[in-house]
This record gives sequence, structure tokens and C-alpha cells, in this order.
Amino acid sequence: QVQLVQSGGGLVQPGGSLRLSCAASGFPLDHYNVAWFRQAPEKEREGVASISSGDGGTYYADSVKGRFTVSRDNVKNTVYLQMNSLKPEDTAVYLCATDQAYGTAWYFPQSFGKWGQGTQVTVSS
Repeated sequence: QVQLVQSGGGLVQPGGSLRLSCAASGFPLDHYNVAWFRQAPEKEREGVASISSGDGGTYYADSVKGRFTVSRDNVKNTVYLQMNSLKPEDTAVYLCATDQAYGTAWYFPQSFGKWGQGTQVTVSS
């Protein structure tokens, strides 16, 4: 079955860290660009980070640059989002996405055709 399965997330205090995982089954994830998005209540889905196939180039939203890191483990067919120095405003449902349409921007949700199930991240004291 072709799918993305997410894990990680949860409740963390401000300044803490979490790591999210996005594991692919049924297809080789390293052949595809992968992006992370987040969506807070009553807000639009926001592009957080992306990692390219091939050279593994990475891209970040300004709001997370220097705090979040996206990476791949091709042996495990998994992409990770390491989140450090978390802030309350990082609270959202986080989703991974792949199967990006050619020539589209990574930060537009409509660029992607396959999505993980989402995982809640809550940053609160």
C-alpha cells in the first residue's frame, strides 16, 4: 500500500525539542521531494520545510529557520523534522507531503499529491 505514515509529536514545554518522522511504504521516498506543513486552528496550512530528492537541498520558512532541521534516512525510507527551541506559536498539526507537481513551489499545499495523516504538536507550559 502506497502511503506516508507519521510518528512523533506530542506535548512539550517552550524551549523544548521534538522529532517528527514521515515513513513511506510502497514507494521509494528518496525519489521525491518531501515537505512539512503545519496547520493551526482557524489558520491556513503553512509550509514549514522541504527537502529535495537528489542533492537533498533543504528549504525553510523564515519562522522556523535556525530552529528546525529536515533530513532523510534513505535506508529507512523516512524523512524527519527535528524541531528545537519550540515556541507556543509552533503549536499545530504537522503534516508531511510528497509527490510534488513539477515546477510548483514547495510551500504551497496544492503542489503536493500525497499526505501523511498528521500529528499534533503542542508547545505549552
